[in-house]
Amino acid sequence: MGKDRQDMIAIRTMHATDASAVADLNGQLGYPASAADVERRLTEIARARAGEVFVAENDGQVIGWIHVYDTHLLEQDATAEIGGLVVADGRRGSGVGRGLVSAAEQWAAEHGCQAVRVRSQTMREAAHGFYQHLGYAYLKTQKNFQKPLDR
Repeated sequence: MGKDRQDMIAIRTMHATDASAVADLNGQLGYPASAADVERRLTEIARARAGEVFVAENDGQVIGWIHVYDTHLLEQDATAEIGGLVVADGRRGSGVGRGLVSAAEQWAAEHGCQAVRVRSQTMREAAHGFYQHLGYAYLKTQKNFQKPLDR
């Protein structure tokens, strides 16, 4: 009996050589970026010790990624946050996202985090159902503000 597609998925730490594939996945989520952008950002994450980026790989092809990082605030114990999660079109619903979230949760536990949080745009209803299915509870609705800085 042959292995199914889920059995052949490996979750591993992202490498700079994955930048092109990750850039393509970013575009699928609506956040276009070049491979150079992704590679530079990965380097900055590593330099700043801003968490970990994992990829899901199948037959040598990157089919998903997740970024998890820890947050330390005065008002609560350390938590982790999922900064981004993308699974390739055509591979959603096959367990890839679950595997990536599991890797992020394991990383968070190993780094002393008490919980994992994720923010999701209100329009991404399928993602909301995905996270709730994995045991994530809806906490609140909030507005997100940003101010560009002059450089």
